[in-house]
Order: sequence, then C-alpha cells, then structure tokens
Amino acid sequence: MHLRNDILKEHSRENTLRIAKWIGNKPDRVTALMELFLHDEYRVVQRAAWILSHVAEKHPALVEPHLHQMVDRMGHPGIPVAVKRNVVRILQFLPVPENLQGPVMDYCFRFLEDPQETVAVRAFSMTVLANLAEQYPEIRNEIVLLIEDQLREGATPGFKSRGKKTLARLAKGHKN
Repeated sequence: MHLRNDILKEHSRENTLRIAKWIGNKPDRVTALMELFLHDEYRVVQRAAWILSHVAEKHPALVEPHLHQMVDRMGHPGIPVAVKRNVVRILQFLPVPENLQGPVMDYCFRFLEDPQETVAVRAFSMTVLANLAEQYPEIRNEIVLLIEDQLREGATPGFKSRGKKTLARLAKGHKN
C-alpha cells in the first residue's frame, strides 16, 4: 500500500476504515500517517486526521507518542476543522500528559465557548474538559457555566444531548 496515494484515492468512510485497518497496531505505519497529517496539503491532512482518529480509538498507545505534535498542530492559524475535530476526538480516548494539559484545556475552552465552532468540535471539547475536571475539579464550574449558557441560547440536538450528559457527569463528580 502506498499510504498517500490510497488516502487520495477516495474520501469515504470505507476507505478510511480500510486504511486504519491496514495501519493496525504497527508503529511505523502510524508514524508515516503522522507525517502526512502534520506536513502535507490540506486534503491529505484532512483525510489523515480521520484515519488517525480511528487508529487512536483502537490502538491509543500507538498515538500517545505523537500527542505533543498533534496538540501543537492545534495552535496553527487556519487549522482545518477536520484536524480540530479529529484531534479533539482523539483526546477523548487518551490520558492527556501533564505537560499538555494546560494547552489542551485552553484549546478546548476556546472551542467550547465559540458559538461559530462546529458542534462536533464543541461536543468533543466538552468531553475532554470533563475528563480533565477529574484531575482539576476547579475547572468544573466554568465548564458547567459554559454549557448551561449555550443550552439556554438554543443549541442543536447533538449539542444538547452531549451537554446534558456532560452536566450530569460533572454533577456526579462534584464533592462538597
């Protein structure tokens, strides 16, 4: 398989899953995918991000060594929404290393509070922040206020569903 050519062959769920299966649990293939994700043209980056999220879901340990690069990518101006969506999706499944918790928290709060951000990015950000709130209970109130504010302003069904689940989860974790 020639990874880049196969990524460009077709933009479909079937192709994404086929490539993710081929990558499997092979670190060298994950590294090759990361190179495309970090340094290629927009269309390749977009598709590589989707594949990467599927690989991370099945083999999170293979993606962990690349988290720093992925989080750094979030700070690039003009980051494609597919990259944001898939990186934040990946961060839901993995423990965020201590040295990345600050930047991840910052990005996720910014995404969550931006009403122009896509619903998927905001929903995934909620989950990442709720995960981090287990270690940092002091952020719990800010997350709750942001979610409640957006629910009051009229949210999509997807946002409402994730928001209500996240609020319930945060309420359970709250110890007075």
